[in-house]
Amino acid sequence: MNRHLNYTSQLQDLMRSRGVSTFKELSQKAGISEKQIRRLRQGQIGQMRLEALQKLSQALQVSIADLLTTFLESEKEPTQNSASLQREYQRLQSQLVQQREDLWQEFQQTSLQTLEPWLLQWSAATYAAQQNPQLSAAKLLPLMRPIEQLLQQWGIEAIGAVGSEIPYDPHRHQLMSGTAESGVLVRVRYAGYQQHDRLLHRVKVGPVL
Repeated sequence: MNRHLNYTSQLQDLMRSRGVSTFKELSQKAGISEKQIRRLRQGQIGQMRLEALQKLSQALQVSIADLLTTFLESEKEPTQNSASLQREYQRLQSQLVQQREDLWQEFQQTSLQTLEPWLLQWSAATYAAQQNPQLSAAKLLPLMRPIEQLLQQWGIEAIGAVGSEIPYDPHRHQLMSGTAESGVLVRVRYAGYQQHDRLLHRVKVGPVL
């Protein structure tokens, strides 16, 4: 490494303050390659991807701005270093915007692929229902399957079947009327939803009549 671009001691100081003893340990903790860490030590932070910098900042518990201030060729004249720092901020901001746009487009494309059968059939089914009020709603239920599949892909699942009787849990259930003690049977009026272990909407329940 060029002695003028050796940031090993600065990095080691940060690592020691966070209880990280080796570069390999830092690599594992941040989830990036040791090659990326060598770039940081060699003053090549400008060549690192935003994702790697984000992971490093989390592992070292410092902001990306602090990483740039510490490792962006600080041996330059102050005005020159300030200009370099500003350019690097702008590069990372542009990269972040592009990354978000790419992820959003990927999300839209994946969702549309799942919803395509519903999009193609729902308008015709709605028209048929309007023309024939006697049409059984049960015949429309299969058309909702793509939406159910999309929710499954996102890890979202319903809690409680409407009409069923379940023991009241004030942490997961919302009483729509009356009062109930914990463990007393209540009737499900509206299903709740959770995503993995995170509760999104509590089950709406009422007393069993």
